Amino acid sequence: MNIAISKTLEDLLQEQHYDHYSFDLWLTLIRSHPQFKPERAHFFYQYYNPSGKSLEAVTQAFRKVDDMCNAINEKTGKNIEAEEMYLMVLYELDPKTDFCQLDLVQLYDAVEAMVLQYPPQLYATHTIDVLQQLKVSGATLNVLSNTAFIKGCTLRKVFNKIGLNDLFDFHLFSDETGVSKPNPEMFTLMHQQARAYHPNILPEDILHIGDNPRADIAGASAQGFQTFLVHQL
Repeated sequence: MNIAISKTLEDLLQEQHYDHYSFDLWLTLIRSHPQFKPERAHFFYQYYNPSGKSLEAVTQAFRKVDDMCNAINEKTGKNIEAEEMYLMVLYELDPKTDFCQLDLVQLYDAVEAMVLQYPPQLYATHTIDVLQQLKVSGATLNVLSNTAFIKGCTLRKVFNKIGLNDLFDFHLFSDETGVSKPNPEMFTLMHQQARAYHPNILPEDILHIGDNPRADIAGASAQGFQTFLVHQL
């Protein structure tokens, strides 16, 4: 059966046991550090703001681009790259920005340094305990995440810092797969990799856990997977 009622991550341990568990990342396992977005906005305000927009305008530009790209990715099932998103923010700040003069590698490296200085926090105090108990039960686990301003390669470094790295058998990030949930290809890739651990596993033997009713719940359910909607704290 598909679980339609929002629950906490801890409730997973009271549900039917599955061979494989697939987890969304943001607002399911982790949340942004409270200082990260203000620091990022201040960095762009100070170094990438030739027209002198206010700090609030910089913050709003990030929010606008994030919401817009999220909606586009969910609609098209494709993935807008992080660099493209940063270019959109810079355009919002100054449409006359000369993109040819920008060093996007340097820009992203600076943002990644901020991510690692202010790494995302565990979504709930019992997150790691729940994952460990699922592993002890013999199940395999994966992360299946749409990415935005922060790439999968950076998130793997974050996992090392906050103790998540050894708890997952594989990760699938949209910037690396080229597709975003609820695109069926994203869930097909997850199923294919799960078969490396359980050769005969069927979609109904896999539980996908996430906070997004459309991208996670509807997307996974449409492909025959069981679902678990996480309640936002």
